[in-house]
Amino acid sequence: MQKPLTAVAAAGIRKSFGKDEAAIHVIRNLDFSLPEGRFEAVMGPSGSGKSTLLHLVAGLLAPDAGAIRIGAQDLTGMSDRDATVFRRRHVGLIFQDYNLIPTLTAEENIALPLLLDRRRDDGGRVASLMDALGIAARRRHFPAALSGGERQRVAIARALVGKPTVVLADEPTGNLDSPAAQDFCALMKRLNAETGCAILMVTHDPVVAAAAERIHILRDGRFMDSFETQGSPARVAERYLDAMRAE
Repeated sequence: MQKPLTAVAAAGIRKSFGKDEAAIHVIRNLDFSLPEGRFEAVMGPSGSGKSTLLHLVAGLLAPDAGAIRIGAQDLTGMSDRDATVFRRRHVGLIFQDYNLIPTLTAEENIALPLLLDRRRDDGGRVASLMDALGIAARRRHFPAALSGGERQRVAIARALVGKPTVVLADEPTGNLDSPAAQDFCALMKRLNAETGCAILMVTHDPVVAAAAERIHILRDGRFMDSFETQGSPARVAERYLDAMRAE
């Protein structure tokens, strides 16, 4: 069987904040890979390094040591400008607080990555995503007029509009109620299956994490366990507690 191609590969990455005795070691010599087309999640307590890991993969932070690759591109040593252009073209980002621009309509927020990259939406990508996500009727509404679930759908569409190699989602259900969070999970599973785009999601919620195919449990900057979720929140919760109790 042919080995799956890799969307994200990280080898020996380390990240600390502060210097000398005051240094806080957040990511400790971590190896990680995400195959193309896979939906995986990182789960861990507050302060475990989840968001830092996601920011390293996105190129928003540079590792102190190690290498990170997205597709065929090694991010190590890229200038800030090159990293920004690469991220805009190959990485979709979904944030807990949506990060929508309040003075732009839903449609304009979604199209923004294309505009910044000076690409035309000749294929109707924005309209197609809005239809697929059920927000076409809200295209001219500003973020303040949208519900939390609708804002999150706009953020998802914006992340996908450039046809990225990978979508990175940082606590994407943190501001959603339970029904909206379940709707988000079902939507991400469907989009992963339909688009083939790899997804890496950070969460602390076992119900949300169970939507992913595979989970990596992070504690003190190290992976304590990695396993297939089998779509079971109970399985995720049990393995998570075991990892937290491990010496």
